[in-house]
Amino acid sequence: MKPIYYLLLLSSAWIVVSGIAPAQEESRGYQDSDCYTVSTYECIGVYYQSSDKGECALHYRKSGEEAWRESLGLVYDERDGEYRGSLVGLQPDAVYDIQLSCGGGSREFQARTKCENFPIGKITYLGDGISDAALKITESGTPDAYHLIVPAENAKAVIDVMNAEDHCVVIDADYVIVRGLECKNAARHAMYIARNRQNIVIEDCRVTFWGRIGGPISFGNEGCIDSAIYADRGAGRLTIQRNLLEDQRGASNDWDTGHPNGPQGISLINSSGGNVIRYNEIRSTEDHGFNDGIGGGSNFSFEGSPNRDSDIYGNIITHVWDDAIESEGANMNVRIWGNYIDKTYQHIATACTSKGPLYIFRNIFGESRRTHKDPTGGSMIKTGQRDEFGGGRKYVFHNTALQPNGAFHVFSGHINPNTITRNNIFDCPGRLTSSRPVDPTGDYDYDLFTGMDRGLAKESHGIRGNPSFVHSYGLEFYPSASTTRIQWGKIPVKQGGRMKTITDPVTTVPNPVVDGGERIPGFNDEFAGDAPDLGAFELGAPPIRFGRRAAQTIWAPWELK
Repeated sequence: MKPIYYLLLLSSAWIVVSGIAPAQEESRGYQDSDCYTVSTYECIGVYYQSSDKGECALHYRKSGEEAWRESLGLVYDERDGEYRGSLVGLQPDAVYDIQLSCGGGSREFQARTKCENFPIGKITYLGDGISDAALKITESGTPDAYHLIVPAENAKAVIDVMNAEDHCVVIDADYVIVRGLECKNAARHAMYIARNRQNIVIEDCRVTFWGRIGGPISFGNEGCIDSAIYADRGAGRLTIQRNLLEDQRGASNDWDTGHPNGPQGISLINSSGGNVIRYNEIRSTEDHGFNDGIGGGSNFSFEGSPNRDSDIYGNIITHVWDDAIESEGANMNVRIWGNYIDKTYQHIATACTSKGPLYIFRNIFGESRRTHKDPTGGSMIKTGQRDEFGGGRKYVFHNTALQPNGAFHVFSGHINPNTITRNNIFDCPGRLTSSRPVDPTGDYDYDLFTGMDRGLAKESHGIRGNPSFVHSYGLEFYPSASTTRIQWGKIPVKQGGRMKTITDPVTTVPNPVVDGGERIPGFNDEFAGDAPDLGAFELGAPPIRFGRRAAQTIWAPWELK
């Protein structure tokens, strides 16, 4: 079969969709001698060099608005003499006024979030049909004119290399958009991004049946982290969105035969950062499970995956035998929120977080299991540090663990330094956090924990015990406004106009997770009622949506023909 792609060169060298401004491509937005910002579509990371070690308050407002909004303050890292932190929940392509107050002084500056619409230059149209030749992209675009590769109108472009080539798509260029392709039967990584390549968008694609067989390394098997999308060392500022990555050829082993080894959905190797991975669906079956859903390396480093200034949100990830999301390495201003994770061992891995801060909030954690035969769950969040790699701040806010068959522990048994939790539903029967010595910067509070062992966590305002408090109703997993509990003892009650004594009656009470939380500036300002609810969902608020249809309805060519 012949390659099916051909080129359409635009005489004007580039076009811009009406009303779309050039994408903001600089890695840094505002920059001064001691302060700078890095933006994604919905977040802004703020960095401030200072010898002060006190509080560093942060306020912001959308440019043109009068009222300032408070955000969670910046975190001081004494090792670097630097304050770091993030503004979250922002609008794309918008200018924000930022006010930083530290050490008795303050300053104001502006930063713009990244634009979601990229200016298009050269377009490579792919014709209708199946190609057995890998698509190799070597021509870069520019910040003002991205190179777009897309099926022609009314065409369904399928790249099926039938296991004869390592990759279906090779991207060895910058400022490239790959949209709407179907990729099958790659011998290794289906879509490969070459070393140090920047500003690449992969969207609305389907990838299936890739990689080697996999299986336990201890048995001599190959196929470790063959990925649907693989970004080699140094690649960064990647946007990977609304893709369906499913049904890989190989399979990871479970923990019965050693550490899982096998295919992955998305892998980033010591990325340069600035990545956004959102609204993807990464799924398979139990007999063809992933090693990690989203992962990479190096774990114990000041780089890693996704390294820094990156967002992972709105994804559905299932059928994983190790970590659904592996966010390990620097984790400097990395934000992970609004993901639905099911059928995994560890839900989110953070070993290590060498720099921080890392923000984990409003995720839903479903079923967890160790092996095909052992239903004992793993942890919601894997922790740990090694030598100088570790100690960065981790924030864990408003997450919900679901039962039955959910995570057994909240945090793994490794050392868990510099962690702050608030307003989570930790419906886990085992341990909250490790009993190993930790530094005094850890702060656990205002969480519901149903397990038996808090470890070293104090939770002076936390809710203990009764799992019936978190019983959920409907697909959105909202907690009920009321619940039941046993009132212990012989209790006089009135029935049918007569007083009776009932032993240990079941009574209806307000659900303590509703209005049971603490305000976290910038993270739950829009709560209803007297206080924020615990868990990912606010009663009465719009539901959280996940996956390829969460943000907008986009139909790719491969699902319409």
